[in-house]
Amino acid sequence: MEQDVGTVAKRYSQLEGERDTFLERGREAARLTIPTLLPDEGHSSSSIYATPYQGIGARGVNNLASKLLLALLPPNSPFFRLTIDDFDLQQIAGDNRGQVEEGLARIERAAMAEIEGKAVRVPTFEALKLLIVTGNALVYMPKEGGMKVYRPDRYVVKRDAMGNVLEIITKESMSPLVLPEEIKAQIPPSDTPAKSYDLYTRLTRVKTGFEVIQEVAGIVVESSRGKFKADSNPFIPLRFIRIDGEDYGRGFIEEYIGDLRSLEALTKAIVQGSAASAKVLFLVRPNGTTKTKDLSAAPNGAFLQGDSNDVSTLQVQKAADFRVSLETMRMINDRLSAAFLLNSSVQRAAERVTAEEVRFMAQELETTLGGVYSILSQEFQLPLINLLLESLTKQGKMPKMPKDSVKPTVVTGIEALGRGQDLNKLASFLQYLQPLGPEVIQSEMNLNDYIDRLAASLGIDTSGLIKSQEQIMQEQMMQQQAMQEQMLEQGAMGVAQKAAPAVAGAIDPEQVQQAMEQMSNG
Repeated sequence: MEQDVGTVAKRYSQLEGERDTFLERGREAARLTIPTLLPDEGHSSSSIYATPYQGIGARGVNNLASKLLLALLPPNSPFFRLTIDDFDLQQIAGDNRGQVEEGLARIERAAMAEIEGKAVRVPTFEALKLLIVTGNALVYMPKEGGMKVYRPDRYVVKRDAMGNVLEIITKESMSPLVLPEEIKAQIPPSDTPAKSYDLYTRLTRVKTGFEVIQEVAGIVVESSRGKFKADSNPFIPLRFIRIDGEDYGRGFIEEYIGDLRSLEALTKAIVQGSAASAKVLFLVRPNGTTKTKDLSAAPNGAFLQGDSNDVSTLQVQKAADFRVSLETMRMINDRLSAAFLLNSSVQRAAERVTAEEVRFMAQELETTLGGVYSILSQEFQLPLINLLLESLTKQGKMPKMPKDSVKPTVVTGIEALGRGQDLNKLASFLQYLQPLGPEVIQSEMNLNDYIDRLAASLGIDTSGLIKSQEQIMQEQMMQQQAMQEQMLEQGAMGVAQKAAPAVAGAIDPEQVQQAMEQMSNG
């Protein structure tokens, strides 16, 4: 794909106009919650951000982002499942379904170990806060290194009517010291070299996936040209609330912007009014006999000449207005607390969170946020796990599955927590079989397959813990051999014991004595 000089930068400028309205709404939402999430244009490291008068916005964003993080990336279990079609499973494993389930669970654990190694949770938490406030965030998952998150003012995106990504362009500031040599050679010399350059990365959708190109100072970086498959694109543009026909998403704060505005205004008025009310001022009548200087200099308990009617205290007569404002604030605060799930306590104060707690939290998020959790599961979890599985395959940590016969399906969302649900189903199944008796259960159930499925549902690696079929058969053969040897020994001893008296009676003692004397003389 040929590029003209400065083409990517021009295309970025064209798409900026479609992003401006979303940025303005996002910045207003950030000013009412966490201003540093999406600062105003032209900010720098020395910029001073105005702090909102109310803190429920920031508290609600952090609380909601924490619960979403726990539901999307639970720390104790994989957030996805690998399943195989029943027909393919029957052809591959036959009746040994438990072994296949254990193998898939092992791959899931390897993927979770990869997530822990890449430290995905910290940037994911940052991305979730951006999504809640601004509605948009771009996640970049490179082959090596950790995850990177782009703010909405650092990228543009173009989608089709179905919401599929057609084009992504990112913009980053780059120091001249880290420029590629091929770019440095093409930049014309200048008496005042630039302190930084804008690096543009453009992804364009084609039939086979995406084509990528980078541009610095209007010069194309030829070494950056590459292609990605549709399911292995490392750039994942996220949306919190999706509206058909829009390239960008809407934030959660936008739905409650009215309450936040009202709460901010009321809190500001009460804070400023309370400060004014707390100020104590004494008024002295101009024509009175009491002297102001004497009052201010007199110690406590002193005797002064004057008239008490000459002195009065200035008071702000706004107690009734404050009461109305406080009642309104309390009502708005309750509504926002319910919206941000501040009054919900699903998770226990424990080191380990059970799968049932995570499942309940996911259901609560789904119910409260109206399908947002499902959107994130499809637009974040699914691409993330596809990238992780591809990375594990290339590293040799996971076997490459033939696409014709084995078609693993990644199940995300609430259903992803099904490994823990499988445990409950297995326990219920065994409980229903109890009335049949242990003899029927032993004769009808495949114990090895049950153990494999049980371990897979618990997420336990049974390597070295459960005996293999070879080990069981070898031990059985050794036991049978030992029993046969024992039976032979017992049989031989019995024959010897029965034959001993007869043999002893057939031998003449005198003949034995004569033989021993001959042996000694000879």
